[in-house]
Parts: sequence; C-alpha cells; structure tokens
Amino acid sequence: MGSTVLERFEVERKLGRGGFGTVYQAWDRRLERDVAVKVIDAEGEAGRRVLTEAQASARLNHPGIVTLYELGEADGQALLVSELIEGDTLHRLTADGVLSDREIAHVGADLCEALDHAHNRGVIHRDVKPQNVLVTDRDPQAKLMDFGIARVLDSAGLTATGGVVGTLAYMAPEQAAGGRAGAEADVYSLALTLYECWSGHNPHVRPSPVATARVIGTRLPSLGRRRRDLPADLVGTIDACLDPDPRRRPDLEELGTVIEASLDALDPESAPPARGAFAWPALELSAATAGRLGNAAVISGLLLATLTAVGGVGPFWGYLLVPAAAALALLSPRLGFVSAAAGLAAWLVSAGHPGAALALALVSIPPALLVRNGSAVTLPAAAPVLGACGLGPLYPALAGFVPGIRSRLLLTATGYVWLVLAEIVTRRDLLFGATTHPSKAWADSTANALTEVLIPMILSPGFLGGLALWMLAATLAGMLLTPVRAWRRRRADLQLRRPLEEPSVREEPVELADRRTAPGRALAAGGGRRAMVS
Repeated sequence: MGSTVLERFEVERKLGRGGFGTVYQAWDRRLERDVAVKVIDAEGEAGRRVLTEAQASARLNHPGIVTLYELGEADGQALLVSELIEGDTLHRLTADGVLSDREIAHVGADLCEALDHAHNRGVIHRDVKPQNVLVTDRDPQAKLMDFGIARVLDSAGLTATGGVVGTLAYMAPEQAAGGRAGAEADVYSLALTLYECWSGHNPHVRPSPVATARVIGTRLPSLGRRRRDLPADLVGTIDACLDPDPRRRPDLEELGTVIEASLDALDPESAPPARGAFAWPALELSAATAGRLGNAAVISGLLLATLTAVGGVGPFWGYLLVPAAAALALLSPRLGFVSAAAGLAAWLVSAGHPGAALALALVSIPPALLVRNGSAVTLPAAAPVLGACGLGPLYPALAGFVPGIRSRLLLTATGYVWLVLAEIVTRRDLLFGATTHPSKAWADSTANALTEVLIPMILSPGFLGGLALWMLAATLAGMLLTPVRAWRRRRADLQLRRPLEEPSVREEPVELADRRTAPGRALAAGGGRRAMVS
C-alpha cells in the first residue's frame, strides 16, 4: 500500500483477500477515478488462470458484469485492474436481511442477463455464488464478478482430466465430478444461489468437505418445502434448474422469464429467513414443529370453544374436527385453519345455524387463503381475546410484527372484523362497542345474518372508522418495528452460525486436484460496503 503500480495506479488500501489473490483500492492518476487492483501470484498454474481471467473478461461488456480495465505484471505478480463497485455482496446483504423477496428476484433476473451475455461469447463462469455477486448502492443492480476460473470454451481446460476448480458448495454435479462444466453448470449454480437467498439455507452445506462432496449429485429438497408462500411457477423452475441431469435443466432465458413474471407476486418488503437459521436439521425440525404445534393448539381451542358455545346440540361428528384439524395444521397451518373453518361451518349448518355458518366462512376462509404467511393465519383470533382482557388496542402492534405490508394489513382487518363480530355475538363491549344489535335468531337464517349483522356492520361509520384507525396503527407499528425485525434476524443468524465457524467448504473456494481426494481449502474473499471486485 502506498506504492504506484503499472506507472499509474496508486494503491490506497486493502479491500479483501480471495482464493486467487488480494484486492486493493487504488487511484487511477491518468483517468482520475477509483479502481480495484487484484494481485495474484503469476507463477505456474496461477499464471494460466490469470491469463484466462483476462481473456474471459475482455470478451465481456455488460452492465451486469464487473469491467476489467487492464492487465499487467510487477515483481512476479499479475495485476488485474477493474472497476470499483460501491456496494456489497449478495452474501452479506442476504445475511443481514437487507433484501426482500422481490429484490432477490431482481438480482436473479440481472444475473440471468449477465450470464447469458457471457455464454453467448463462449465464457462459462464456473463459480457463481453469493460471494461473487455485487449489488450496487445507487440504482441497485447486480454485478457478477470473478471470472478468475472461467473456462473459455474454445481453449484448453485449466486442469487435467478429473480436475475440478470452483466452490464445492455451489457446484453442479457434473462439475464436481470433474466432467465438462457448460452453460448448464452456471444455471445450476445460479439456481442454488437463489435457493439459498430465498430459503436462508444451502442444502449442499455439510459439516465437512467430504460430507458436502457426498451430497452433491443427489436430488435436493424442493424450495417449496421451505418457502410455501413463493409462486408455484418460480419454485418449480428453481427446482428444475437443480436437476442432477444437466440435460433436463431449463436454460437461462426460461429461468429469467419465470423470475420476471413472478415479480408482482413477491413481497417487496419482507426479507427471507436469515442465512443459517435452518443450517442444522435438528433446529429446522424443532422450529417448524414449535410453530405448527402452536397453530394446531389455537385451531383446536377455537373449535372447542365454538362447539361448547353452541351447546352441543349439533351432530357428534363435529368433535372429530378437533383432532383432524390439529393433524392437518401440523402439516400446514393454512390447510389446518381452512379445513377447521370449512368443517365448522358445515357443522353449524347441520346444527341449524346457517347464518352463523355464513358469517364464520366469510370472515375466516378468504383471509386465510390470501395472506402470504401461512403460519400467521391464526393471529386474528388474538383480537377478541385481547379485547376480552381489555387489551384490544394492542392488536395492531402485534400485527405490526408480521412481515409484508399486504399480509400485515389483511391480518389487521381480519382481526378487527373478528373483534367486532365477537362483540355482536357476545353482546359485550370488547373495544368500540357493538355496531349493530341483531335479533337472537340471526344465526339461524342466512338472510338474517346478512341483513341484521354483516351488511349493517360493514356500512356502519363506527366500523369503518375503527377499521381505518387500526390499519393506520398497524402500518405505523410495522414501520417502527422494521429495525427490530432486522436486528432479530441478524442476532439469530449470528447465534446459529457461530457454532458452525469451523473449517469447511460452506462458503470457501476449493480445488480438487483429483476427484478421488478430499478438497483442499482456500480463503474466501472478504467484503465491505465499498469492496469486492473481480
């Protein structure tokens, strides 16, 4: 640092160290701009890699690819000069919970275009991973970097037959086996990168390099198992791109088209699970089981309370709904809740209360089907409970913890309707006071339920005013709680990742000189808010 290289670049500070060199920030005296200088030992195999990097990068001119300015040599070291990016790596941003589901999709679409540009010019990246993707600070855009191990299709391979270069945890099976790594390998690595960003977990990661090597080539669990709220077409395409057989994988154009078509369906605000939150199967099982057990308990309690309130005059089979709905809730909270609401409505009709069945179905089933976060479908039940305890105004703050503005407002409105309906049914003032006073026979007639309860309720100025007030309070609570949610994600990520900070291939470049030997280790590139270049 402090020296001048290639007679024009003044080295200012070290940015990070990667598997194939050290990166510095420098000042270009001739063009008066900041640049990045990557210093690599130019002897032997490393020298050939440097040449390949320069040749590969020189073919590429795309806004989604870090631009290489110049190649030189000094004191037996190769110097690659490239643009300096104001931003951070995709790996760091997703670990901090900064990017939303929709922003990750934008990153994926950008990378599809960048890789398509490279493939059309005969360049395969061979090491697509979150650490090699930069997201710029201004006018956010994804930029792919580090073509240092790219393979130029019309030149000789870098390694002998059976040799592998890349990051094992993101490799396509054919690449890890020492076979030809073509465009399909980049598709696999990109899909695995997006899988990790949306789920918070790389299914290839294991406690040791050998364990990771063994799992590569097996069919991975579907992204939909971890993110049931993502669009089905998007999940299906990501899963198809992770097919062990490269011949069956979609191409970049199809992947990019599906991603762009899914943008409007993705939440623009909420962030996916923090990386590492599901790193251990035992933790994943316990977290999922705890949440589903809680939902199953709430659904069972609601069913029992309703059956008891009606007085047991309905058919006996209604009590079988309790264990059935609880079992379904363990599989999927949304499925359990909708099944419980539909079954209870059918039971109320059989018991001679079609009006109550209509009201129950209208205020329960549509919101449960529309809310993105299936695990939050039982939250509106808290509104009448809080109202009975004199704590009704706290419900909007509770709804503020739900990620996503759409889900937050939907659950707030549903909770408010439940509370108002509970006031009408129980004839008690739980918060605002009953907006209408129907006859006791309203539950026995759908016409009476509509004319005496539902229509007067939604047309009441008091109801509309209270609903607007609650939704405003939930919106403000969500804005205030956004830093809290981000802090909790970061804290959980640090706590769960700390025990795993041991030598492994989790996020480090490795080289397999022979496919029969265990992979060696190399240093992963560091990063910062002004760092990470090709």
